[in-house]
Amino acid sequence: MAEPKLLSTEEVLKHNTAKDLWIVVDGQVWDMTEFAPEHPGGIGNFLTRNAQSSVILQYAGRDASQPYNEFHAPSLLNETLTTSNLVGTLDISTISDHWAEPPPQQNPKVQLKNEKPPLETVISTHDFEAVAEKTLAPKTWAFYSSAATDLVTHKANRSFFDRMWFRPRILRDIKMRDTRVRIMGHEVDLPIMVSPAALAKLVHLDGEKAIAKGCQSKGIIQCVSTNASFSISDIVSSLSPSASPSPPPIFFQLYVSKTRSASESLLHRVWSLGIRTLFLTVDSPLAGKREADERVRMDEDQAAPMNSNQEKPINDKKGGGLGRITGSFIDESLNWGDLPWLRAHWKGRVVLKGIMCASDAKRAAEEQVDGIVLSNHGGRNLDTSPPAILILLDLHRNAPEVFEQMEIYVDGGIRRGTDILKAICLGATAVSLGRPFLYSLNYGQEGVEHLVDLLKDELSIAMALVGITSLAQAHPGLVNTNDVDYLIPTTLEGHPYARSHRRGMPLRETKL
Repeated sequence: MAEPKLLSTEEVLKHNTAKDLWIVVDGQVWDMTEFAPEHPGGIGNFLTRNAQSSVILQYAGRDASQPYNEFHAPSLLNETLTTSNLVGTLDISTISDHWAEPPPQQNPKVQLKNEKPPLETVISTHDFEAVAEKTLAPKTWAFYSSAATDLVTHKANRSFFDRMWFRPRILRDIKMRDTRVRIMGHEVDLPIMVSPAALAKLVHLDGEKAIAKGCQSKGIIQCVSTNASFSISDIVSSLSPSASPSPPPIFFQLYVSKTRSASESLLHRVWSLGIRTLFLTVDSPLAGKREADERVRMDEDQAAPMNSNQEKPINDKKGGGLGRITGSFIDESLNWGDLPWLRAHWKGRVVLKGIMCASDAKRAAEEQVDGIVLSNHGGRNLDTSPPAILILLDLHRNAPEVFEQMEIYVDGGIRRGTDILKAICLGATAVSLGRPFLYSLNYGQEGVEHLVDLLKDELSIAMALVGITSLAQAHPGLVNTNDVDYLIPTTLEGHPYARSHRRGMPLRETKL
């Protein structure tokens, strides 16, 4: 193969019109003349902040790396365009200050009123959240912090941990403490995982790559979302060979597409990368009404590279809900009868993410899945669905056998080491955190690593003060749940006294 042609900035700048349009992205020179007008909502609009202007035209003949990388995976151009569109590489020795300047029609970057404080001053998940609220872009903050309707479940996820009290044991030798556990057969340094979350690049340019590197260095597991900012291959390839003989694995989360063949192809790619544990999200056939997200208009250029069937994001009369639009490809017909289909295309471990009652946990065990995540999607879908920690108690009361049949994870409201320990004492294999890691990503990989250190320190302190040295010693007797026990259902199915009356209601078999 011939070496790419070396091009000067002077030559690139000649091609700066809509009829003859070159741009530079990460040192590569691309001819976008034919592509741009045909794809006004794709690469042709890197950042559609102004609906009247095409950003690609603003950068014609110039370096467009910054707006491109702010929202897109590095591999997108190579996957979308052909080799004939790649004109050559930029001769960096020809870069002048004038050529490197932003295009004149671009507005100067707004300076934040609240700059991020030094990372070493951040000492809790709450600090990370406070910094994120002040420094993230308004839409990014709205997307990640928002929850469904009146935020009842969102608030309860946190507050119900506060209603459970430890029963500490004293005069124990707690000098040496061990926070390690096994998750899906893998020994990890902490009983925590990073929950799958969409479009982490909104927070930091390195997005899920920075999370992956932070997790690898700290010995914990990351679960990558179908809606990630980067393809799963980009994320995996970004990791350096680990010094550890058994580095923590990456798990993958799947939203099943309405186009099943697209999901099948994605599963094949994930498997080829050596990933062996799949989290199937089952609590989100569609997104809940997240009003804070709807109120802030979105950039209509958002896309997740692993979602070929996602509708083009567009602000409509409902608002600008990024969560609603990015989930538009999800198959609303997914049901228990589809698990054989999944097994046919995925030979590895399967975890169902989004179990909210003991009855479904029991069914999951009967279907012989390898684990379940007790989760209400961070309070983002059905408001007044139960807090995850209460679902854990529901399992103890109504389906205790499931703890011996599969691994149980708790996701929702975890903010402190004490929260982690309470969940482990009550039978969870591990916990999963979403928003805290997204907020820590505000500082890049270092922020992710710093958050892990904070949580490990808090967990270790809690273990010592409760009187245990290993998480294997944790047991329900160390937690007093009396304040919430009356809220736990007393039956597996149905209501303890209310009976169904269908007067005036259409019957299922009624034909319209």
